[in-house]
Amino acid sequence: MNILFVHQNMPGQYRELVQWLAATGQHRIYFLTQRKNAPDLPGVETRKYQTHRTPAKDAYGLSRVWEEATGAGFGAAVAARRIELQEGFRPDIVVGHVGWGELTFFKQIWADVPIIGFFEYYYNITGGSVGFDPEEPISDHAPFMMQARNAVPLANIETVDLGHCPTYWQRDRFPRSFHDRMYVCHDGIRTDKLLPDPDVSLGLGRLNRELTREDEVVTYVSRNLERTRGFHIFMRSLPRILRERPNARILIVGGNDVSYGGKSQHPGGLRAEMEAEVGKNVDWDRVHFLGNIPYPLYQKMIQLSRCHIYLTMPFVLSWSLLESMSMGATIVASDVAPVREAITHNETGLLVDFFDPDAVAAQVVKVLANPQDYAHIGKAARDHVVKEYDFLTKCLPEHIEQINALVPSDRQIKMPES
Repeated sequence: MNILFVHQNMPGQYRELVQWLAATGQHRIYFLTQRKNAPDLPGVETRKYQTHRTPAKDAYGLSRVWEEATGAGFGAAVAARRIELQEGFRPDIVVGHVGWGELTFFKQIWADVPIIGFFEYYYNITGGSVGFDPEEPISDHAPFMMQARNAVPLANIETVDLGHCPTYWQRDRFPRSFHDRMYVCHDGIRTDKLLPDPDVSLGLGRLNRELTREDEVVTYVSRNLERTRGFHIFMRSLPRILRERPNARILIVGGNDVSYGGKSQHPGGLRAEMEAEVGKNVDWDRVHFLGNIPYPLYQKMIQLSRCHIYLTMPFVLSWSLLESMSMGATIVASDVAPVREAITHNETGLLVDFFDPDAVAAQVVKVLANPQDYAHIGKAARDHVVKEYDFLTKCLPEHIEQINALVPSDRQIKMPES
């Protein structure tokens, strides 16, 4: 089969799927992206496209996102047509993310080629991250700006032949008229690779010894240290954790940029703002900011963790939550709807009020002090992820079934015999 993937930040949500398909050696695969440093994936032909137009700095706010999306969409369409004309590649199916408008004009190139579109998020003024935190007041224009952003998915639901959402919470953000045109299935977690390791150890530059599972290690992971992922709440929980557990050590992963939401007005960003707020009440010798780290090191860190903290506003669920569950972590997480889809309180994790740093700290302290009382949670968390989110046994078969339903029988993807 000829398969074209489209994602401005390759490989995005297709990290596992595209590599599995390429490894079979049975398909001709192209990946169209804007990413300059796109990874070199064996068996995958990567092609870059340039957006045809970007909005001016003074572009009208209510049409800015649509202008940007159509510029990306036209640029991607031009690149796709060039691939066909110059390289003879015509896809049997297109699989891509609709969020940046890249798929908007693909039916104008290939009217008969089926498209599966990834629908990640629909902006509503209630139930999501915007307006959730009173510390981040919204303007009177917010409802209009958010609906204007929805022009892209609203147009693309008519472009794609089938929509795809990774979780039911995300699907339910979209209008009901979208639901019967979508299937729900996670991208998939490699639970066969993300395993607990009781013998794991990790060296840190500041220490003269390696940390092991015997240490009281608390972990926090986010792409960037930002409010949407509860970094401010996490930082406010540290004084009590460190005071009541004098041997606890905090490992923090994340950059100082912003992926979601607004930026801190503090000159040093949110990290510096929160360091100033909790300042003298924290033993900084036991707090380690690791920045963005290689994946194998992140894996060791989670395997080492006695208690992993995952805080988020109601928003897209992080891969790191499910990956941490796969590695058997005992997780203290915010009690919000998207998290409740993955975690059942006191069974596969421990849920706390997002807005209560003292409750976060109290629960973490209990886990650190009495790990034997919570040992069952990590095992149950892994069992749940294996059952519901495993890539090879759960998610891959569903994705392949949905792809095959849209292409002729003589071009369908063959699953290996179990």
